[in-house]
Amino acid sequence: MLTGRKIVFIGGGNMAEAIILGLMREKAGADISVAEINPERREKISARFPTVRVVEDANEAAGWGELVILAIKPQQASGVLDQLESVITPDKLVISIMAGIPTSKIEGNLVADCRVVRAMPNTAALVGASATAVSAGRKASTADLDLVRDIFAMIGFAVTVEEKQMDAVTALSGSGPGYVFTFVEALSDAGVKNGLPRDVASRLAVQTLLGSARMLLETGEHPAILKERVTSPGGSTSAGLHALENGSFRGAVMNAVDAACRRSKELAGK
Repeated sequence: MLTGRKIVFIGGGNMAEAIILGLMREKAGADISVAEINPERREKISARFPTVRVVEDANEAAGWGELVILAIKPQQASGVLDQLESVITPDKLVISIMAGIPTSKIEGNLVADCRVVRAMPNTAALVGASATAVSAGRKASTADLDLVRDIFAMIGFAVTVEEKQMDAVTALSGSGPGYVFTFVEALSDAGVKNGLPRDVASRLAVQTLLGSARMLLETGEHPAILKERVTSPGGSTSAGLHALENGSFRGAVMNAVDAACRRSKELAGK
């Protein structure tokens, strides 16, 4: 699929590193280059991936590559796209993982026939367990979309959505690890409050989350059904769930996703 293909990352941050790790782990066979302005990041990437070509100049890297992955902050989009305009030709496929930036903005800054696919992975890519959504720009083909989905399937799970749904994806799965980490931290803190040693409370909280997620994936059951099975009449789980309802737990989670979705739209100037 990727054997001999030239993949360029514009930006060498944690997500770029995670994707490279996935490509290496799956023996994708691609030739990889990274353009990164930070010398410390360049040194780190070179040390971790000796076969990866690491440079400072984005134009040099993008001119060399066939698949150009924009792994930069959304606030950097306009400047970087203006810089790359002269080297992104129609034969290259541009893949953006910038939160909130629509394919139309990228297409508008580059050559008229530019092919763009947008992807939104999350930080679980670092352990090969990302949840990623991909959507096609105006000129991207079905084959382009399939290729990008296959790339991100190497670092976890990947699904295709319409681009108008990408702000919701950003808010749910893109930002979702932050919500989950906060929940696990609170669960561990509560264990300590009730007498458990910190290391025991933390391990129990993490394993509880992992086991619950596996149950959802492997049984295919609706969360409400699995919740019902663990909730005995008059039992401790029932009491805990009542306290969560009193604290508007579900409403708070939905509000968090709403707020993140609004911010994603703000980043795109919508």
